[in-house]
Amino acid sequence: MYVPPHFQEIDPAEIASILAEAPLACIVAQTDQGLVANHIPLLAAPDGTLIGHVALANDMHRLIPDGHEVLAIFRGEDGYVSPNFYPSKPRHHRHVPTWNYQVVHVHGPIRFQHDASAKRAAVGLLTRLHERRVNGAAAWRMADAPADYLQQMLDAIVAFRIAPRRTLAKSKLSQNREDEDRLGAIAGLDATGQAALARRMTRRPPRAD
Repeated sequence: MYVPPHFQEIDPAEIASILAEAPLACIVAQTDQGLVANHIPLLAAPDGTLIGHVALANDMHRLIPDGHEVLAIFRGEDGYVSPNFYPSKPRHHRHVPTWNYQVVHVHGPIRFQHDASAKRAAVGLLTRLHERRVNGAAAWRMADAPADYLQQMLDAIVAFRIAPRRTLAKSKLSQNREDEDRLGAIAGLDATGQAALARRMTRRPPRAD
């Protein structure tokens, strides 16, 4: 990934936030049958590994050798930035459209787990996190499902963990612009339905001269 120095994201908290708020990762790997890509929600465990699971019917766990390096791509907020957003445009018209976005690339070996405890842990951790976000105290629990049905569902998946070896993150959020134009881009995005991206941009410090 091309990352100019002024767009490189090095703040661990910001990177963790992108992973937490955009958990659906695209996992890419080179196999004997060429490149394969799968879109799977992942959860960062306390030890830093990424936890997920796939359907047993998904050939991903057969095509990718255990321990093989994969690339997990997390795409955060993104949106089109019009030159009309920049207050300085009427003065010199030296602006063109661009696209703002945040993305994180995590490289590391993947380990597939077929044992019942690993599968139960993967499903439990993911559902607990997202159910609490969506339903709060009324969150669905694995124990709510009939035991035989839950076992049937667990038998139909494969758990896995990715151990990050290298993480590269990019936040292209107009931080290379003059402050009036950066603020104009924030206002323009907010006004065109990109409030989440605009909020991300407000967290970036003004450009250092």
